[in-house]
Amino acid sequence: MNSLEHLLQRAEQLITRLETLLPAPPADINWQAIAWRWVKHSAHGQLQAVEHPHHVLLDDIRFIDRQKTEVVRNTRQFLLGLPANHVLLTGARGTGKSSLVKALLNTYADQGLRLIEVEKQDLNDLPQIAQLIRSRPEKFIIFCDDLTFEANDTGYKALKVILDGSIENASSNLLVYATSNRKNLMPEYMADNQPIVDQGEIRQNDTIDEKTSLAERFGLWLSFYSFDQDEYLSIAEHWLDTFGITMDNAAQHAALQFYHTRGARSGRVAYQFAKDYAGKLQLKS
Repeated sequence: MNSLEHLLQRAEQLITRLETLLPAPPADINWQAIAWRWVKHSAHGQLQAVEHPHHVLLDDIRFIDRQKTEVVRNTRQFLLGLPANHVLLTGARGTGKSSLVKALLNTYADQGLRLIEVEKQDLNDLPQIAQLIRSRPEKFIIFCDDLTFEANDTGYKALKVILDGSIENASSNLLVYATSNRKNLMPEYMADNQPIVDQGEIRQNDTIDEKTSLAERFGLWLSFYSFDQDEYLSIAEHWLDTFGITMDNAAQHAALQFYHTRGARSGRVAYQFAKDYAGKLQLKS
């Protein structure tokens, strides 16, 4: 009897240890949220609701009117059940690419638009995410921010399946909106253009085409460019105004000095300046 009790006790201890090693069951998805992140625990992913989405307004995004008009039009088509394209936003840093996608959520959430942010390293889970939302009535944008790939990355293959479709019909309530500072999402090397050497790939151009064609799979491709000085100052003035501060000569001079220290004129730098300048003034008072 003592031996049996000892055996049962050992079994219970073993089961307890195994339970600590096994992944916890996924939590129920909060479908009342308007935005989620795809998060991984060990090898298992789940949709985690974003409790406080970034509040960005379309009117806060300046000097990208053409790009804004196109993205808004495409998104409205999507919400109305009309044909719409996946979107790639490429170009200069801090010009409003990511902010534009966030502003779409704030503008159209009451019309059923939802946002799921997926990191580059988790793109292999895109088919799983697509299955989770396929039967939902909302319209989902898969948001991939600052998207680039290295030569050994495999996530781009899963992204290609979502963009191009597979043997399974693509879900009508899902689009991919991606941003990148690089025009070509896959890297290109000098070696790609070198003559084929012994032991090398015979049809080298096929590999090069596969790398460079990923961006072409986005039906709507928009470029963003650096702002000139007047545009930068206008954006800085707008953000100062949101803090209740008027752009006078002193503020303008400070704004110019601020961007010189950053080496770039962008909406992000203008916003950072406005916060810095407003904070200094409020601290003094």
